[in-house]
Amino acid sequence: MNPFKLAWTYFRIGMMNELQYRVNFFIQLLQSAIALTTGLIGLSLVFGQVNNLAGWSRAELLAVMGVHLLMGGVIRSAIQPNMERLMDDVLNGTLDFALTKPADAQALVSIREFRFWQLTDVLVGLVVIGVAVAQLQVRMEVLQVLAFIAALIMGAIMLYCVWLMVTSIAFWVIRVNDIVNLFEGLYAAGRWPVGVYPDWLRTGLTFLVPVAFAVTVPAEAMTNRLTPETMLFAAGLTLMFVVLARGVWLIGLRSYSGASA
Repeated sequence: MNPFKLAWTYFRIGMMNELQYRVNFFIQLLQSAIALTTGLIGLSLVFGQVNNLAGWSRAELLAVMGVHLLMGGVIRSAIQPNMERLMDDVLNGTLDFALTKPADAQALVSIREFRFWQLTDVLVGLVVIGVAVAQLQVRMEVLQVLAFIAALIMGAIMLYCVWLMVTSIAFWVIRVNDIVNLFEGLYAAGRWPVGVYPDWLRTGLTFLVPVAFAVTVPAEAMTNRLTPETMLFAAGLTLMFVVLARGVWLIGLRSYSGASA
């Protein structure tokens, strides 16, 4: 079964389900406005004391915040809902319904849920990025735009892989929610460039939970900070995370007994 066609089908189903409750759009819009306001207040407080933060100007940090909002919308609309459903299926023994379908099980459990209204964060993030580019007063070249898009895609893939590996712990451990909450807390640190943090935290945000590649690196592409070496390293790390996530998933499936056991 074509995974892209299957993903499009689930996307349409999820969108139609969400459109039945249109008041959720206004709730999500309010949440996005609160998140944006909180971020802008943080920037104002920081730049009320300094002229730059670890070499990043106010406009550049606004770009980081925009990427953080955008990627957060991707996580909450497409990645987190599927991982939460997978966790429930493993704990309740209902994963059998996905495993018996004529499609790759990992692909299927990764696309079954889609929360359309969470894309509000994506739109808000794009607006913030547009404002940041205007404030930077630089013209983004074609290669720069392509690097930005590529960095976003690789960052999203890496975060998905981390989510899948964390969720797969449910095959062996009952209480996984605490680990998921820890992931969300670490992602919140991505609203600032990883360079502002101490070395131990920077390492964790780069290799354990790759917020650096999901947020900081795309922002670097917009601000002419990104090097070809960083892009090559990001590509290699993305491939490594894909292989690791697939391996953890397959090992986890061997431990799954299901409702029929």
